Amino acid sequence: MARWFLLASLGILLTSALYAVPDPIVARRDADAFKVKVAEITRRGGAPAARPERASTTVTESEVNGYLTLEIADDLPSGVVSPAVVMLGQGRASGQAVVDLDRVRQGMGATSILNPLSYLRGRLPVVATGTLASQDGVARLQFESATVSGVRVPKVVLQQIVNYYSRSERFPSGISLDDPFTLPAGIREIQVQRGRAIVIQ
Repeated sequence: MARWFLLASLGILLTSALYAVPDPIVARRDADAFKVKVAEITRRGGAPAARPERASTTVTESEVNGYLTLEIADDLPSGVVSPAVVMLGQGRASGQAVVDLDRVRQGMGATSILNPLSYLRGRLPVVATGTLASQDGVARLQFESATVSGVRVPKVVLQQIVNYYSRSERFPSGISLDDPFTLPAGIREIQVQRGRAIVIQ
């Protein structure tokens, strides 16, 4: 589940302006609530497939952000910090992180003057907004917009960032924003509403 959450974060949840530092007590409460819900989702996912009816779990924006703040930092790639999520509703979400673009530019060999990434320097807030469409256990991220330090950038820049930071033995070239992905734990659908998401199994 943590691995899927990281992929989703890299896909649609690289966001806008930085949030204020959250209250640590509230963040811990929210992170713990999110972990309990993830454990229940995972438990249900391992249960026999024949269930009398579908189950749903609601996770709030603050719970997700508490988890991102306190639990997932060690799982993020080096060069990505301060992730956060905004659930906008009607399937739309936005995500934020401060990203080391020097590392991306050098790692991707982005030196051509025609590549917008070649002009970006340092650790900057990266913003992406899009729609999570999911059905029958498969989800797809539909790109809407992206900015770096408040300046709008084309999709290709976000794709290069995601490619670099999602490279692995399984995905040596990284993950494409356009590729559908299978949801874990028997999740059939995720409905993104304002301030919350409903996970349906």
